Amino acid sequence: MNNSIIGENPQIVAIIPAAGIGSRMNADCPKQYLQVAGKTIIEHTISALLLNPSVTHIVVALSPDDDYFAKLDIAQDPRVTTVNGGKERADSVMAGLNLLAKNESMQNKWVLVHDAARPCLHQDDLNKIIQLSTKECCGGILAAPVRDTMKRSFKTSALIDHTVEREALWHALTPQFFPLLLLRDCLSKALKENAVITDEASALEYCGYQPVLVSGRSDNLKVTRPEDLALAEFYLSKMK
Repeated sequence: MNNSIIGENPQIVAIIPAAGIGSRMNADCPKQYLQVAGKTIIEHTISALLLNPSVTHIVVALSPDDDYFAKLDIAQDPRVTTVNGGKERADSVMAGLNLLAKNESMQNKWVLVHDAARPCLHQDDLNKIIQLSTKECCGGILAAPVRDTMKRSFKTSALIDHTVEREALWHALTPQFFPLLLLRDCLSKALKENAVITDEASALEYCGYQPVLVSGRSDNLKVTRPEDLALAEFYLSKMK
């Protein structure tokens, strides 16, 4: 693993948790290494972040057993660092945060956390979320308002219990964007207290903060199931 410390004067850095295997894809490799539109998913994801001049470095948290990433051309980019991730997403993000925090110049920096399997990130959305660093807030996330009717089932069956009011409901997306040390402190506290953490914002919520919802594009797709690959390829073709 390339564990070199990031340069002395970075602007914004990103963490990509990529230690998962994506079992729902039923593929022979972790889903981030599946090919779409001529590249692996994770190459599209990293390229979208590095295309933005505000993002100066990316830390990719990998499984210790990962033997795919080092073979990619983008792994040789000096702006990309790798670190061993953990079993859960939060563990991988913590590994990235701890690596970054070793550099004193990072003490007052902001960090983006972006899903490895979200290759269709538009620059306009990325610029919108980055603007939070100029405001008086604790950070925020890209999100999309819920459009469909929402149903809640019983816990023990697929029968409908009731309809959930969709007003003020949002789909959480990534990137999620917070001051580095604040995110590390909140995530550390939540993990130590065995809180349920499903994304970075939930760690801040657990600690009493209220992150901002930044309306993002619904085509910021997370590839989760096999049928998502064709949709991702379509969206990527429209971004060229």
